[in-house]
Amino acid sequence: MYAATAAAASPPRRDFISVTLSPEEAVCAGGYNNSKAWRRRSCWRKWKQLSRLQRSIILVLIAFLTVCGVISYTTVGEPWKSLTNKSSDELKIEPDTPGLKLANPAVLPAPQKADANAGDYPELSPQKKPKWPHGWRNPSNLQIKPPWRDVRLQIQHDVSRAVEEPVQANKQEKTEKSVISWRGAVIEPDQSSEPPSSKLKESEKPSSVEGESQKDPVPINERQMTVIEAFRHAWKGYKDFAWGHDELKPLSKSYSEWFGLGLTLIDALDTMWILGLKEEFEEARKWIANDLAFDKNVDVNLFESTIRILGGLLSTYHLSGDSLFLEKAKDIGNRLMPAFKTPSKVPYSDVNIGRGTAHPPRWTSDSTVAEVTSIQLEFRELSRLTGDDKYQKAVDEVMKHVHNLSGKNDGLVPMFINTNSGQFTHLGVYTLGARADSYYEYLLKQWIQGGKTENELLEDYVRAIEGVKKHLLQRSQPKKLTFVGELAHGHFSAKMPADRHNLLRPETVESLFYMYRFTGNKKYQDWGWEILQNFNKYTRVPTGGYTSINNVQNPSNPEPRDKMESFFLGETLKYMFLLFSDDIDLINLDKYVFNTEAHPLPIWVPA
Repeated sequence: MYAATAAAASPPRRDFISVTLSPEEAVCAGGYNNSKAWRRRSCWRKWKQLSRLQRSIILVLIAFLTVCGVISYTTVGEPWKSLTNKSSDELKIEPDTPGLKLANPAVLPAPQKADANAGDYPELSPQKKPKWPHGWRNPSNLQIKPPWRDVRLQIQHDVSRAVEEPVQANKQEKTEKSVISWRGAVIEPDQSSEPPSSKLKESEKPSSVEGESQKDPVPINERQMTVIEAFRHAWKGYKDFAWGHDELKPLSKSYSEWFGLGLTLIDALDTMWILGLKEEFEEARKWIANDLAFDKNVDVNLFESTIRILGGLLSTYHLSGDSLFLEKAKDIGNRLMPAFKTPSKVPYSDVNIGRGTAHPPRWTSDSTVAEVTSIQLEFRELSRLTGDDKYQKAVDEVMKHVHNLSGKNDGLVPMFINTNSGQFTHLGVYTLGARADSYYEYLLKQWIQGGKTENELLEDYVRAIEGVKKHLLQRSQPKKLTFVGELAHGHFSAKMPADRHNLLRPETVESLFYMYRFTGNKKYQDWGWEILQNFNKYTRVPTGGYTSINNVQNPSNPEPRDKMESFFLGETLKYMFLLFSDDIDLINLDKYVFNTEAHPLPIWVPA
């Protein structure tokens, strides 16, 4: 009764609080109206509510971000400004003018330390300007001259090369270029009223380069170091078991002879120079000076001797400036000349360099078309260096003769030519394989070597490429992959990948090298790296050297052949090293043209 009465007497319970403000008080309290002024006062109130430590941390963080922003602007802003302001004139290609001079009047410097002066990469002027990967510098017209480096087997990023900056030539007035068009192909050759001269002026011959400025050293990367290690491993086998002989047999730890002229050693000379292997180069040079003698009763193949021995000696002379190699080149060049004493002036395939006689193979009077048309770069350069035009006249006459021959099929040539009649034989078979391949290669390379003035060579090349596209290219089914075949009496033969062997040949890596130089696409380097890794996995011999294999389709037993061809050191590893280099001035393709054995020879640029 009491509880009920008390409950009834107490005031009712409320679940809220009511606050009433006058209009003036509401305004003074800053009622929420979503205005900027209100938000600023609200933020300031929250800031004042923070502790002193919290406010200090926030202020330090803001200051740090401000400093980072200023630094980023100064680092990125100026280069971007310089790129956007670059004149379009800087990207134009300056046409060549008539008259010829040596593309590289100076040779590689003597062995240098790793430090050098600054410089830039060369511009790939005749090539379509590639889209270089991020981080590549725009190239300028400087030429590489790699010096010696003391190379270690372990990976070193600070190993570098000093390079030579050529003396700047006086600029000539620009001349108009004519256009050669062949079935849709348009090419702009350089013009000259006279063909390239075989004579080399005294002032243009290689000379000492001491005192010339040099550019920044370019570090060797890990992949290049792996190539150097592979070369040294191969060289160890050759030195231990085949020194002074033609080729190493790494499994049997012996050697094989072809000409008995130290083919592997000569083929590898310019590779050692480019890789910076001073010790190996010096011991090879000593053998050349003291033990290499061409006055011996031995038959040699004209083509192989020219591209490996003559080409290797000429290239090494240009890179090193050592007259020993030029003297040896003149010696072998003179001893090969009897091959051209034929009724048709088409050379014999074999020469006895001791007796001064030449002859065709025992089983035929034919020579292969590729062999007689792929010796021109070397003999032309020999004429230019010596001032004796007999070498160039001999090989130029062969090219003119083949140019006028009947029996071609849309620019494609048969594989054989008779040294007596001078006519093609075994008509009806056309291929990009052996016995015809380098004919097409040397058409283009002679045109490049001669300063792009001998347009007859270019016309033959363009016509042949159209023939290749018409007769030798097809697509696989169902994947539509393009491949090259052979045309035999009107029937297409899909010969490409018909073999399973691998001879450590360079052609694939060579192609990757050119594609990387032209495009800057890193995938070509990655493909080359995969090839090198598998060479090390399946062809490397522990005691030294690498071996050819018979079966690439059987990883458990690739069937080693026990032979390391000279071109593995002369070509394959050289192209590997160049492919992995990010220095596009390392053997600049605007300054050098490679012979078919990967020996770089200078381009004859117009004066």
